[in-house]
Amino acid sequence: MKFSGFKSWLQNERFLRYLSLFSFTISLINIFIVVYDLGFKHASEEKELLNDLYFSALGIGVLAILVRHYIFNLNIRLKVRIFDFLLGSLFGFLVLMRIDAIREILPLLEFLNKMAYVYAASLIYFIREFSTLKFNPGHTRLNPAQLFIASFLGIIIIGTLLLLLPKATYNGIGLLDALFTATSSVCVTGLIVVDTGSYFTTFGQSIILVLMQLGGLGIMTFASYFSYFFRGETTYENQLLLKDVTNSDKLGEVFNVLKKILLITFLVEFIGFIFIYLSLNKAEITQVGDQIFFSIFHAVSGFCNAGFSTLEHSLYDPAFRFNYPLHLVIAFLFILGGIGFPILLNIYRYALYNIKNKLFRITQRRQRVHSPWIINLNTRIVLVTTTVLLISGTLIFYALEYNNTLAEHNWFGKIVTAFFGASTPRTAGFNTVDTGALNFSTLMILFFLMWVGASPASTGGGIKTSTIAVAVLNFISLAKGKNRIEVYKREVSEATIRRAFAIISLSIMVIGTSIFLISIFDEDKSLLSIAFESFSAYSTVGLTTGITGELSSASKIVIIFTMFIGRVSMLTIMIAMLKKIRYMNYRYPKDEVLIN
Repeated sequence: MKFSGFKSWLQNERFLRYLSLFSFTISLINIFIVVYDLGFKHASEEKELLNDLYFSALGIGVLAILVRHYIFNLNIRLKVRIFDFLLGSLFGFLVLMRIDAIREILPLLEFLNKMAYVYAASLIYFIREFSTLKFNPGHTRLNPAQLFIASFLGIIIIGTLLLLLPKATYNGIGLLDALFTATSSVCVTGLIVVDTGSYFTTFGQSIILVLMQLGGLGIMTFASYFSYFFRGETTYENQLLLKDVTNSDKLGEVFNVLKKILLITFLVEFIGFIFIYLSLNKAEITQVGDQIFFSIFHAVSGFCNAGFSTLEHSLYDPAFRFNYPLHLVIAFLFILGGIGFPILLNIYRYALYNIKNKLFRITQRRQRVHSPWIINLNTRIVLVTTTVLLISGTLIFYALEYNNTLAEHNWFGKIVTAFFGASTPRTAGFNTVDTGALNFSTLMILFFLMWVGASPASTGGGIKTSTIAVAVLNFISLAKGKNRIEVYKREVSEATIRRAFAIISLSIMVIGTSIFLISIFDEDKSLLSIAFESFSAYSTVGLTTGITGELSSASKIVIIFTMFIGRVSMLTIMIAMLKKIRYMNYRYPKDEVLIN
């Protein structure tokens, strides 16, 4: 009876909730210890104390998870058990490493002294406990636009503080430069005021790497999915909010789409990492660890359209300037990242439909019922617009730069460099040529490509390919005397047209304001270089004519705001600031306003 009463007390909902909160607090403290450990220099005695704190925190975590989910066989899913097994295994390694006799028997475990597994266990423990908390953004007082903006601001602030840590840089960094770098990383822009490779340590570069990944996908994507992964449930309000974030067609598909987004991201980045690693000249980067980190960093930076590189001159570095396989791999990475997750998922659905149809035809010897419009209107417009921009941009770049920046390349190199030069302005930010040496006519083309940018719901910026496509289709419709836009036997909604022209107008306003302010604060800079910087910042491109590090503090602040506005969009900021009208059940008499 006594044991039965003790068991029921342990299974009490309030006790489990308090235990979960306590364990999360310990995991959070453990993360602070990791930051303190990695960010500051320590004496040997302090190192030993930190090791004891790690061991104690992880021990409490493993015990808390066992009590909550395993001792009394409480219901827990298999995939969560696998996650917990990984944490338990890492903690087991930590225990073994503290026993001298076992270390002598198993010398293979000596490599674990590098502490990498301790940091991995601490991160897994924190994610595990953070995700068990009730993350219901739908219950907050913030509307979706405000929550979206707040999540980016939060990451930028945390990133700035981490970059200010002593061991993040070799010689220290000022607050403004740290804020600029953090904003550029989170907004996946790529503009830099200090050289990433030589100024930041491996720890500092790792911070930038994480900021790029979180900024490219959004912290809400990670937090929402892991919360659902461990808890196995969510609220209706949370689903409504995430439906807009993921662009899901159905409410029930929200977390399935989230899972596919994360799966596509990590799969493409992993494949990119493999190909980048294989394309490296091992004579240029001799250490295997450096080769792996270089490949991971550029795979994430490429797919997230961040444009950050550990090379001083990006891919224009003399040792990598003629590495055409590397250029092609990174180009395809940022093209895939910039095409948009809804497009990739739609293509995946279309490919799956065709494969199933062929298998059904082989096994059943008859055609399945045809499903029309698997490739939707959005996908068709984005793919056509992207293809037109890539092909026309490559041909124009090739023609204009043939005897200029392309002169040092062979025939194949000219094609690859022209292709890269036409695709990177669409928010990628890597450069394989000296941007400052480009012809004026080429820069004008880059202005347009930067302004258009990537596609909706992607890791890139700009006004987006669908926006410019709708604008062009509207021109054609007006010229033909039509009162609506028709394409692919579909009519574009009026709300889409209004949103497209609002985005175009707001982008011109923000970029114009940025150019105006920088021209006041840095009068010595040419209008061309200032305009290029502002377009690059707003469209989160990262290309520059070389003036970023020379800008005054006031101009850097302007660029910071321009990058942030470009990432979250001015329309989102206005939606967050203005109160939404709830009632529209009235109409005023229509009247014509003279235009042209």
